[in-house]
Amino acid sequence: MNFSKYLRFAVVGACALAACKGGPPTATKPGKYSSTTGIEYNTEEGMKVSDYQGIPDGPGLVFIEGGRTVLGSAEEDIAMTHDNIERTVTLASFYMDEAEVANIHWLEYLHYVRKDSAEEFYMSALPDTTVWARELSFNDPYVDYYLRYPGFRYFPVVGVSWLQANDFCTWRTAKVNERLAGEGDDGGDAPKKKGGLFGRKNKGGDAAEGTSDDGGGTKIAIENGNTLPNYRLPTEAEWEYAAQALIGTQETGNENQENKRIYPWDGRQVRNPYGGKQGQFLANFKRGRGDYAGIAGSLNDGAMITEYIYSYPPNDYGLYNMSGNVNEWVQDIYRPLSYEDVEDLNPFRRNGFLDPSEKYDKKGYQSLIDDHVRVYKGGSWRDVAYWLSPGTRRFMAEDSATATIGFRCAMINAGSNR
Repeated sequence: MNFSKYLRFAVVGACALAACKGGPPTATKPGKYSSTTGIEYNTEEGMKVSDYQGIPDGPGLVFIEGGRTVLGSAEEDIAMTHDNIERTVTLASFYMDEAEVANIHWLEYLHYVRKDSAEEFYMSALPDTTVWARELSFNDPYVDYYLRYPGFRYFPVVGVSWLQANDFCTWRTAKVNERLAGEGDDGGDAPKKKGGLFGRKNKGGDAAEGTSDDGGGTKIAIENGNTLPNYRLPTEAEWEYAAQALIGTQETGNENQENKRIYPWDGRQVRNPYGGKQGQFLANFKRGRGDYAGIAGSLNDGAMITEYIYSYPPNDYGLYNMSGNVNEWVQDIYRPLSYEDVEDLNPFRRNGFLDPSEKYDKKGYQSLIDDHVRVYKGGSWRDVAYWLSPGTRRFMAEDSATATIGFRCAMINAGSNR
């Protein structure tokens, strides 16, 4: 290398290290040259550094600013489980669906699965509509109509197991990122092949082997920054934190909370205490034995079963129906001592660590706990008000489904330490 070339690299490196133009480099403005080597990016010799303007907008998501909170039950433990004792934790910011996944969203999922995945998988993705059937109730019409009739399009999907909900999140990630990558201007690096996430049909009708990160046989490069992190089920801590929505209870200018909420709204009551809607119920739940909706002409919550996913006022994060309508699956396996076993930063209870399932006598019918039971939260149209409190928790087998459990998706706040 001659002297002039040495001098050019020295000058470029000094300029980069000193951030001589526009301040120090950032994720969205990394500069033209490396601040480590002085080598120019996006050249034959240099590393490719894609344009990045921040995480793309995820369809259906709202931003949940993280922080410190006290998780745990705020009501009398009438079930006597003592499985959610209060403790202080910190949650990183994340994204969450503003409303529950609806029937129309699941039908879209089935549309694409049927187009380009194995028939066997399509059959496994169908919700269990028989969850509406009751031997001593005439709920038969819901079995046939609830999922597919247009009037129910924006009612929450039910009859979906935890395992099916996870498959939906995987498909949604692939489908959204396929669109985003196709819209990118990264010089041809976006994936072009499109196909089935769960095994594309070949000409003979059989599923091809293998899957891919984008649903089409091409790995999407994370470094490009033009796609979203995975849609997934929220952790139990994330779900409870989002339901609390304590951003609406802070004193101005400091970190004090004015009060702790029992429900995702202020006060101890389940009716709206203010304005023209005073006295109206704030969630879809069962008021008492045999009372799902009140009397004609003055319905208490307006819904005998589930309700439109945007009904009732949203909480201070802008999330609808974080209490009532349907319970919602979360990621965590269930353990009664999760509150003392998990970390205090982004707590999450996973399989295979502490409190093994062998301690629970499921074979002897003394317990229902094993490594395949998952937590669900929030209360439903069939539950009394106690279960509307974010701190309450129940569990069910991950391959089971009911007419009272649905879900919503969440996503990390990638590229940020907040």
